Amino acid sequence: MKITATDFPGLYVIEPVVFNDDRGYFFESYRNEHFIRAGLDLKFKQDNQSKSKRGVLRGLHYQLNYGQGKLVSCAHGKVFDVALDIRKGSPTFGKVFTITLNDKDHHAIYIPPGFAHGFCVLSDKAIFQYKCTEIYYPEDEYGISWNDQQANIQWPVDKPLLSNRDLNFPDLADQDKSLLPDFEG
Repeated sequence: MKITATDFPGLYVIEPVVFNDDRGYFFESYRNEHFIRAGLDLKFKQDNQSKSKRGVLRGLHYQLNYGQGKLVSCAHGKVFDVALDIRKGSPTFGKVFTITLNDKDHHAIYIPPGFAHGFCVLSDKAIFQYKCTEIYYPEDEYGISWNDQQANIQWPVDKPLLSNRDLNFPDLADQDKSLLPDFEG
């Protein structure tokens, strides 16, 4: 397993070693000791899975008081994944990290607390998995607009399918600053 730091403090790309043969494939999707060696001593509290059809866009979501670190991957299909740094004081505040995750190379990313996260589905359907460092608190969920003007995310879908809630999140510049996390550098 190869764990690579990105230019975004705390955000890592995980590349598993995949063993393919005529029966299919096998790989370790998570192994604590590999993460500890990379400087990520994480305690996961909740696993989530979603199934979505082509064109669905989920996000950009975050929790403030119970920030969630997320190890995300695509178990089936292909998604365009987005992490927007919303940590006040971060050197990458307002910048976007994007990656395509799929069931071919099985890459994953670890997104630390303090990022707004979302993805859109590029295949007919996708099964997306989240391993979270904190449980979900619906009363603590906030969001940033999927089409934030300054972030200028180049979503690879023309007419995304969004929930009503996701359609009404503010741009980062318009979000109440008290509802943004601080960078813990």
